[in-house]
Amino acid sequence: MKYTSTIGIECHVQLATKTKLFSEVDNDARDKEPNSCVSPVDYALPGMLPRLNGEAVKLAVRAGFAMNCEINQKSRFDRKHYFYPDSPKGYQITQFFSPIIGAGFVELPDGEKIRIEHAHLEGDAGKLSHFDDYSLVDLNRVDTPLIEIVSMPDIHSATHARDYCKELWRLMTFSGVSYGDLYNGNMRFDVNISLAPEDAKELGTRAEIKNLNSFRSVERAVEYEIKRQSKILDKGEKVKQETRGWSDATGETIAQRSKEVAADYRYMPEPDLPPLSLSDEFIEEERKKLPLLPKDYREKFKAKIPVDILEILLDYKELIKKLAEIDEKALKRTANLFASVLLAEEKSAEMLEHLPSASQLSELSEMADKKELSSTATKEVFLRFFDPDMKQKSAREIAKELNLLQENDLGALEKIVDEVLAMPETKKAQEEFKAGSEKVLGFLVGQVMKASKGKANPSSAQEILRKKLS
Repeated sequence: MKYTSTIGIECHVQLATKTKLFSEVDNDARDKEPNSCVSPVDYALPGMLPRLNGEAVKLAVRAGFAMNCEINQKSRFDRKHYFYPDSPKGYQITQFFSPIIGAGFVELPDGEKIRIEHAHLEGDAGKLSHFDDYSLVDLNRVDTPLIEIVSMPDIHSATHARDYCKELWRLMTFSGVSYGDLYNGNMRFDVNISLAPEDAKELGTRAEIKNLNSFRSVERAVEYEIKRQSKILDKGEKVKQETRGWSDATGETIAQRSKEVAADYRYMPEPDLPPLSLSDEFIEEERKKLPLLPKDYREKFKAKIPVDILEILLDYKELIKKLAEIDEKALKRTANLFASVLLAEEKSAEMLEHLPSASQLSELSEMADKKELSSTATKEVFLRFFDPDMKQKSAREIAKELNLLQENDLGALEKIVDEVLAMPETKKAQEEFKAGSEKVLGFLVGQVMKASKGKANPSSAQEILRKKLS
């Protein structure tokens, strides 16, 4: 039987605030000792009351605008009760009934729109590290500020699930809402998948895959889960509603627990935080802070940069912002250098922290256009831009120091060509060219390049050779 897969995704986004959602504790726990970024408020000790982080509210509003969402002027916090060893309060402060972000949509690169149901503010739980016969609890992440973005079930393939997660990541990083460090859990994806016969009017029973932290994992987990559920349905059996984990090593999902429903959490209004009320002025101020987003850059560079190159560069906010500073004539060449040369370097992540100036890149492109540099020399000068010792030097200065400037003096080139044509080892190639063999011209040009120590302009050398051998 053929089935239709229906996918909805919940994404937890860690907000780029200095402190936690309800206390003045450092929000960056990377490389910190376990349980060192925690306060009595995070422990929920008696008499300790939460204080809402205003910066988190601002970033949540900005995230809503990035996703074309409505911003709710009135929202409130609720308690979601559950017990985990890494949650000392015994409940999570979240927004269940009245979230800060309302309906909206995320537009994918192919133009398809994935609707957003809502997004809400909440504090994170801690972290458990499991070993053979014991587990360790680290509470550094407790009440890290999050927004949880809930999509509508508009996704129907593993590819679109991956594309949606990547575009959401781009929106959150471009807008400055999150650092987007997937390795350190700045964004985590919970994927809900259900299958139903193609002609069915109702959705099938869903399984939720928790805590995926890469786009590739999202795609692979969805592909596996579709196959797993298809086999169950083909046998005439029912899919269990449950929470499952994903193993990158085995490429399989693993059952973890039966899926809870809202009633299991005993939601109730949070008594220690008043309702949140946002003025029109506050909301408008955050809207104005929204920088250029991926869709803006797609429109800006449309027909100027190939789509495949542009989509690669949209994964690197710094590169796209640098392209926006560059002269239009240099755009395409610079985009290609970024995508094919810089990102291919082993240390490209470090190099991204020290990008060349717009004037350096524009001058380099102009020199390449004028055939003052070969393609190989252009790449060499480009990479030297990232050398601290050459950071302040122009493209021309670097090319001169490296002796990479091409010989464009036609008189000087003609003398070199004459020397090559006088060489005994080129006589056979000359005869074959005159007899109609075009392929030997490459050999002759190569000899000119060798004689000029790589400084001859190949196209000029070829033109002179053709004239002399005609």
